[in-house]
Amino acid sequence: MGIIIWDEVGETETDRDKMLLELERECLEVYRRKVDQANRCRAQLRQAIADAEAELASICSAMGERPVHIRQSDQSVGSLKLELGKILPELEEMQKRKIERRNQFLLVLEEVENITNDIKGQGEHVLSKPPIDETDLSMRKLEELNCHLQALQKEKSDRVETIRKHLCTLYSHCSVLGMDFNEVVSQVNPTLTDPEGPRSLSDHTIDNLDAAVQKLREVKIQRMQKLQDLATTMLELWNLMDTPIEEQQEYQHITCNIAASEHEITQANSLSEDFIKYVEAEVVRLGEVKASKMKELVVKKRSELEEICRKTHMLPVSDSAMDQTIVAIESGIVDATLVLEHLEQHISKVKEEALSRKEILEKVEKWLSACDEESWLEEYNRDDNRYNAGRGAHLTLKRAEKARNLVNKLPVMVEALASKTIVWEREKGIEFLYDGIRLLSMLEEYNLLRQEREEEHRRQRDHKKLQGQLIAEQEALYGSKPSPSKPLGGKKAPRMSTGGTATNRRLSLGAGMHQTPKPNKKADQRQVQVDGALSTGSFESYNKNLSFALTQPPPSS
Repeated sequence: MGIIIWDEVGETETDRDKMLLELERECLEVYRRKVDQANRCRAQLRQAIADAEAELASICSAMGERPVHIRQSDQSVGSLKLELGKILPELEEMQKRKIERRNQFLLVLEEVENITNDIKGQGEHVLSKPPIDETDLSMRKLEELNCHLQALQKEKSDRVETIRKHLCTLYSHCSVLGMDFNEVVSQVNPTLTDPEGPRSLSDHTIDNLDAAVQKLREVKIQRMQKLQDLATTMLELWNLMDTPIEEQQEYQHITCNIAASEHEITQANSLSEDFIKYVEAEVVRLGEVKASKMKELVVKKRSELEEICRKTHMLPVSDSAMDQTIVAIESGIVDATLVLEHLEQHISKVKEEALSRKEILEKVEKWLSACDEESWLEEYNRDDNRYNAGRGAHLTLKRAEKARNLVNKLPVMVEALASKTIVWEREKGIEFLYDGIRLLSMLEEYNLLRQEREEEHRRQRDHKKLQGQLIAEQEALYGSKPSPSKPLGGKKAPRMSTGGTATNRRLSLGAGMHQTPKPNKKADQRQVQVDGALSTGSFESYNKNLSFALTQPPPSS
């Protein structure tokens, strides 16, 4: 077509050759450009394949997996586009898996960071993603992070439980002590008062909580001891003043904790400052009442002491000394509390001594009872009509028989009582006094009077024997019999009354021994002195007369 055009135009051969050469040159240039473009495309495809393989290998290495695409250079795998088309889906799949794995790491790391911040107590968390090591996203690393997270969660759980226990204990102490729980907790850490917000779990918070619990526990123990001291004082004042049970029951909730331990006191406000002040006010009021009744209490304690001394036959404090003490209390010279304490101590000592005297006093009572029976038997033996049949005579005979058996045991009884008394005096280093009289002196006097009575009985038997001989001689001389109802000399022997009070019983031990007139003047004189002392009931005069009687020589036979 070009040649036809050139023929029509009339181009020369030279021009035609130039044009064909130029055309050939231009075509060659276009071909070269196309070849260069194809080479660049091939190089790009090879680079893309290499980059994809490198990224795929990097992702597999980071995730700890074997590469999913291994290029075989010695085998024909088709065109580069086909090869790139096979690699790209695998790369996209691994990239998705890497993103998922990275998100898993991110969740674990965020949780670790949150718990760590809670434990360290760094306050509000910074809203930034934690750094992730992109070179190690393997399952092994993820499992290590999960294990670390579980350890942190366990530690957090333990800390939460520790704080919960501290808060419960703190609430209990605040309730008992009447304190504001929220105020106390806010001083430890304000985050602990917010039930919905995050709470600090740091060591500092736990240490402060523990310190607050210990501090409140010490306050609780101090107040408990103070309340128990007040309750003890209250009980002592109640006992001193004989406070009615109805009035005591109003404070039963106070005195019931007098021996309680710290963990047993859990009632709300039971150790609050207001409650302590309330109990203190009541103790002060009782103290004022006690001060107004102190004289009455002293008199009451004196009566108690006298009653114990009376029952145990010990000498009480003299009335004059006690009256002087009461006057001193009223004038303010002597503290009534000290007097009461002295009386309490004296009562305690008297009770202790009474306990040691108990066995001897029981033997003394048996001895005195036997002496009463001995006195009754003496009177009974002097009764001329004792064998007359009458109403109740058999009962009297039985009593007389029992009395004789008991009287026969008196020497052994007296000897055992004297031995027991001597042992007691040696152990105590003091004399055993019975209503102010030494018991051994009483026993000695009894033995002396018993000997005199036996001697008197012997004289009476001799007298009756002599009287019988005289009567027999009179009958032989005059043929008459004198009246046997009168003794020699025409005087009838006096009888001893079977009556008597319990007070004079211990002073009439030998009453049955010395009612019959005695021919010995010295013995009569001593007996009159003793009877005079017994009739007056004075221990002092009796003691003096008894000492005088003991110093006199025995009557001559």
